[in-house]
Amino acid sequence: MSLRYAVLAALLEGEASGYELSKAFDVSLANFWPATAQQLYRELERLAQDGLVRARTVEQERRPNKRMFTLTEAGRAELGAFAAEPPKRPTALRDELLVKVQAMDGGDPDATRALIEERTSWARGKLDRYLRMRDRLLDGRTEEEFLRTAERIGPYLTLMGGIAFEEANLRWCERTLAVLERRGVTPPAAAPSSKR
Repeated sequence: MSLRYAVLAALLEGEASGYELSKAFDVSLANFWPATAQQLYRELERLAQDGLVRARTVEQERRPNKRMFTLTEAGRAELGAFAAEPPKRPTALRDELLVKVQAMDGGDPDATRALIEERTSWARGKLDRYLRMRDRLLDGRTEEEFLRTAERIGPYLTLMGGIAFEEANLRWCERTLAVLERRGVTPPAAAPSSKR
């Protein structure tokens, strides 16, 4: 899948500038399709050239002008056709940390443990952010009420996938750290202080 469909899907929320879209990616799509701001701007230009989004310029007084993008009917049609296609291949886990864990017996298990602890911290941070996003989306409603009455449920369903992924990530990290601790693999010692 290319970034094109993730951008088209993000524009289902309505008109957005490249900057707003970049922020939306950070908040709602980063859990399954990360992209840099530069990648988004390039993709928006391609989509506009292909007639899948419409761009208009908004003049601003004390800031540079900005371009606002909306889906065209052709963009909606292409996104709908994409959504109906089966994925080209099943998802495959491809994770550099797992290669390092696989190789740790021939290297430095203590250093690998530190990498797993770092992953634990990242996963907790992402999970906390996703849970705050869920609370904002629900806005006091129960999940069942939201899923029954909300105009769009796709963003919530993908957020649920991100939450499940980070929860599984945390379970794996915690179990792996417990195994390493039982085997006597200790966290690296803190660097000595340079205070005099």
